[in-house]
Amino acid sequence: MAGWGSCEFSELRRLAERMDGLQAHVGEISAAMVKELAQRMLDKVTKRTPVGKKPKFDGPQTERIRALPQGGGRGRSYRMLTRNGAILERYWNGYVGGNLRRSWQVGNVVRRGDAFEIEVFNTAEYASFVEYGHRQTPGRYVPALGKRLKNGWVKGRFMLTVSEEELKVQAPAVIEKRLMEYFAGMER
Repeated sequence: MAGWGSCEFSELRRLAERMDGLQAHVGEISAAMVKELAQRMLDKVTKRTPVGKKPKFDGPQTERIRALPQGGGRGRSYRMLTRNGAILERYWNGYVGGNLRRSWQVGNVVRRGDAFEIEVFNTAEYASFVEYGHRQTPGRYVPALGKRLKNGWVKGRFMLTVSEEELKVQAPAVIEKRLMEYFAGMER
C-alpha cells in the first residue's frame, strides 16, 4: 500500500491562533466599523441638508426713489425699504442659516445581542418636516417670509433616507477593507 505522504500542520495552528485573536477583539473591531459607517452617514446627510437663506427684499417691500440732480447732472435712482420692508429687515437682521445642518449628531454604539447599533439623528424640531415633506395652507400670509404660501404640499428632501440607501450599497466594501487591514496587521 502506498503512503499518503506527510503534512505540515504548523500553518493551520497559526491560523487557529489568529482566529482566536480575532474572536477576542471582534467586539472592538465591530464597534470601530460601526462608528466609521456612522461618520460616513453623517458626512453624507450633512452635505444633503439644505441651508436657509435670508430673503431678498424686492417687490412690495421696496420702492424706487429718484434723487434730485445736483449741479445739472442726472439724478440717481435708489431702492428704499417701505415700512413693512423695514420691519422685515429688522426681523431677518443677523439671520444665519444652517441650524438644520448643524443639528445632525451621532449617538453611542450599543450592542444588542450579536448586533451593534448606532443612531444618527437631528435635534432640530422641524427636521422631520424637511425630511419627509409637510402640508401647508395655500394663501396664508407668513410674515417671516413676507409672502403668501402657494402650494398645499412641500416636498420632502429625503436627506437621511437617500444617504442611508447610498451607505447600504457602500457598507460591504468598507467592512471588507477594514477586515483586510486588520488581517494584514495580524500577520506581522
